[in-house]
Amino acid sequence: MFETFFLGVLQGLTEFLPVSSSGHLVLAQGLMGWRDPAVSFDVMLHLATMAATLVYFRREIVSLLTEWLQGFADGERRDTEGWRTGWAVLAGSVATVAVVLLVRPFVEKAFASPLAVGVSLLVTACVLWAGSNIRTDNRRLTVATGLWTGLAQAVAVFPGLSRSGLTIVAGLKRGLAPETAFAFSFFLSLPAIAGATLLQALDVPEGQSIFSCLPAGWCAGMAAAFITGLGALALLRRVVLKGRWKGFAVYCAVAGLVVIAVEIFRGGTGM
Repeated sequence: MFETFFLGVLQGLTEFLPVSSSGHLVLAQGLMGWRDPAVSFDVMLHLATMAATLVYFRREIVSLLTEWLQGFADGERRDTEGWRTGWAVLAGSVATVAVVLLVRPFVEKAFASPLAVGVSLLVTACVLWAGSNIRTDNRRLTVATGLWTGLAQAVAVFPGLSRSGLTIVAGLKRGLAPETAFAFSFFLSLPAIAGATLLQALDVPEGQSIFSCLPAGWCAGMAAAFITGLGALALLRRVVLKGRWKGFAVYCAVAGLVVIAVEIFRGGTGM
């Protein structure tokens, strides 16, 4: 019961805050001696954080989706924010899938290496520190920006690299306003999370349902992921708008150095 609740809180916080949810999951399992969570429970946690994203951005999603669909019927509606955002999300999603398929074998090895997680956390720290110094131009969202951000999202599949951190900083680097970069990062995450969740659901052992494989306390874990996810989104929005990335950069740097030091002390060198 405690393990499922703790993993829910961890998922909700680190899925959105720029500290890498996958990296923290690997480290938590290693420190506490836990096994990988059941595939079915992992699916439920991702559904909970996806639901948090949909609830938090519900008004924006409905408005942008409506504008995008209207653009197919009315050429005059093809200069709206929704039309541009829709195509940017599609372009970014294609870029994410293409790159993830290429790096997947390396990602699987990285998940088995705490040392690799430590190094990736240091990379995340550098990206976040650089992000605090970017001056934006309030440019329009374009397909090119979608592709660039999608590539950042693909690279972030490595444990220790923050998806939210890398994608938001990528948007800022392309000149997006902080509010736009923040929102687009999570619009782009929805197809990725949905696709990954579907693939995980297909990994459930044949002859069993997702619900029959769930551990005790899974409802509490989902609720914890949803509630903490909403709080993390609100906190991250304030961080992005004020450009206060350095606190998270320091946290990731310290965490990465500690992990590397511990692994070297233990004699672990596998990357």
